[in-house]
Amino acid sequence: MLQPHAQAQLSVRNGRAAVDFYKAAFGALEVYRFGGTDDLEEVVAQLAIGASLFWVEDESPPHGNFSPETVGGSTVRMLLIVDDPESVLARAVAEGATLISPVDDEHGWRLARIDDPFGHRWEIGKPISDWPPAQDPVAR
Repeated sequence: MLQPHAQAQLSVRNGRAAVDFYKAAFGALEVYRFGGTDDLEEVVAQLAIGASLFWVEDESPPHGNFSPETVGGSTVRMLLIVDDPESVLARAVAEGATLISPVDDEHGWRLARIDDPFGHRWEIGKPISDWPPAQDPVAR
């Protein structure tokens, strides 16, 4: 029986280029793809980064799928957890991402922020110590 789980779906303009960016910048693997060819330009693709899956599709306003360019900013923030945030950040910027904040320590994480070329905000980082942290029973 299928276990419940969630997968993000990113609506973008120029889905073919977005799929190529996520593969080059984050090492994403293409799990499924419909379209994204010269005969059918619009794409719907499922990508995997490690064990995490997400979808990328060309925006379709008639179907309620809007890209960040259409709505004036992203309505989702993605967190990419990696062993080496510095090298992934450098690769993403080299592939066309915009640096928002460099890798720094904050809230128990080693974390950087970028906007991908399609308008989605990504945080790239890793926990500095065991995660989740132990909670103080009084703070609950």
